[in-house]
Amino acid sequence: MEERSLYERIGGDEALKLLTDRFYDLVFEHELISRLFKSDKNEIREKQRLFLTQFLGGPQLYSEVHGHPMMRARHMPHVITEDDAVAWLQCMSAAVGELPIDKELKGRII
Repeated sequence: MEERSLYERIGGDEALKLLTDRFYDLVFEHELISRLFKSDKNEIREKQRLFLTQFLGGPQLYSEVHGHPMMRARHMPHVITEDDAVAWLQCMSAAVGELPIDKELKGRII
């Protein structure tokens, strides 16, 4: 029997919309990393939702719309410090922590 993807197990698109909305609520207010997100906030949220869908084993939506993620190349124009990365991870951890899913699934995502 094939195991369901994390995407399916957390609740699919509805859960990822909740996650990305909460995550970016935290990011856009964060004193350290909000400076990194100056373009269209709705576009930023949507790209992250598409990426996480793909990353967590759902449909390959990000690649269909934007091509291969090429994460390193897409982030090269930005100066991202280690403190920035830690802040980003803290925001993501907090957002995942608020998802209405069981603790085991939260641990698999974070």
